[in-house]
Amino acid sequence: MKKTLKRLPKQKRNELTRIARLIREKTPDLQMLILFGSYARGKWVEDICTKGNTIYEYISDFDILAVVETNRTANSTNHWHRLDKSINAMHLLTPVTIIAHDINFVNRKLKQGQYFFTDIKKEGIVLYDSKKFKLARRRKLDPDQRAELAKESFKQWFKSAKDFYTLFGTAFEKKLYKKAAFLLHQTTEALYAAIMLVFKNYRPKSHDLKKLSRLTANYDRAFFGIFPQGSNEEKRLFDLLNRAYVEARYVPEYKITKTELEYLAARVKALQKLTKRICAAKIKSFV
Repeated sequence: MKKTLKRLPKQKRNELTRIARLIREKTPDLQMLILFGSYARGKWVEDICTKGNTIYEYISDFDILAVVETNRTANSTNHWHRLDKSINAMHLLTPVTIIAHDINFVNRKLKQGQYFFTDIKKEGIVLYDSKKFKLARRRKLDPDQRAELAKESFKQWFKSAKDFYTLFGTAFEKKLYKKAAFLLHQTTEALYAAIMLVFKNYRPKSHDLKKLSRLTANYDRAFFGIFPQGSNEEKRLFDLLNRAYVEARYVPEYKITKTELEYLAARVKALQKLTKRICAAKIKSFV
């Protein structure tokens, strides 16, 4: 792994320093912080494009792996949610996505050749290291093995997405709109899972579609425009879908209309089509 941020602009280095300091202060058993993804590879994107009368801005996330000592901390949803809120309160110019795993989990995956983690070890930049633990040696998988894993994952999760969408259609026809919203959320989550498993053989334990959409956009920018965020209305509708995982089932005040569902279903169908095309190309590239 690399240990310098010199390739990054000063503003980016300053933001990462602030982020690392905050995570260290709020996570007592933190062992390592590793920057991975586009910024670690030197291929981040900051782009503004216009479609019709709408201006869209795309900024690559800081993708950060937090390696902690205990499984309890790694799986503490409340801890990482509070940390995300604290980072958002810093009003950084660059979005931040944090994933957390305990050291035993990470080393086990490295020994298995799980290429999400082997790529992080190869390309990542160390932001903090307690020196208490060492990362295991990474096992390399040959291209045929990667392709086979990707094929199996795609088959499983793409089928799951199609099944959820069929159930969505049934609920929609019966005007069970809240149930339909939940099933559309599950369709979207399954498609994101298929993408991430094909590209990196890894999916985070998250139902947050906003987080998952940013991660998949790092793999291919074509995913960026699936759920447009150029207007407050577009943001509201995507948020409505995102909240459906919990609120459509448990919050009486959650409401969604037929028109809103029709718009979101069209975007999910577009995601399904794009997922099939891009994942097929990625699997082909392995061999």
